[in-house]
Amino acid sequence: MAPVDCLRICHLSVGIDGSLDFHHTHDFHALRNLGINGGYTRSHRTFLRCTETGDAVLLDAANEHEKLLELCERLGVRRVLETHGHWDHIQAVPQLRDAGYSVHVTAADAAMLPSYDEILEDDSVIEVGRLRLHTMLTPGHTPGSMCFKLADKPVLFSGDTLFPGGPGTTANAEGNFEQIIESIDRRLFTLPPDTLVLPGHGLDTTIGTERPHLQEWVDRGW
Repeated sequence: MAPVDCLRICHLSVGIDGSLDFHHTHDFHALRNLGINGGYTRSHRTFLRCTETGDAVLLDAANEHEKLLELCERLGVRRVLETHGHWDHIQAVPQLRDAGYSVHVTAADAAMLPSYDEILEDDSVIEVGRLRLHTMLTPGHTPGSMCFKLADKPVLFSGDTLFPGGPGTTANAEGNFEQIIESIDRRLFTLPPDTLVLPGHGLDTTIGTERPHLQEWVDRGW
């Protein structure tokens, strides 16, 4: 198990105004820069770094590739892990691959990317220095949506599968509401209630906060 001081998490949202907002959550440092499309949408790029070894990964190469390339070099990123293939999470993929970073995505979402390097498998372990990420395939938002659970720590990177107040949207060509509910119920809601959920947009939540509302989401249909 990695010690607490081995772990730093940095959220960097896609932004146009350059404003930065720091906050601390448990043992993690977070950095957010709000908004794409004039601030209407938040789409986080998340850097997970083991400060003991300097190894790091980027979750979702959204856009603003110049900023991402600078941060990837500074933080020691070696790989890019995509939570899913929607455009607002993959726009910087070509530039990062051109710079030599390996991009990983699930087989079901691979065709949504302009290019990629490796396929992410369900129930596998990705080593980031002394940290371990467990892959959790959670289809519904897209057929190949994937969450990443940090081993030995109550932290889940949920992509666009789970948000405060409900599941990610399924009102798109790739979405399936019944499937995303099943993914959340059978895979995510089996995690401990104190698990911190870091989604691909907006604010954080916990499994314990969201789990009691599952039937409400089913009844409303979204």
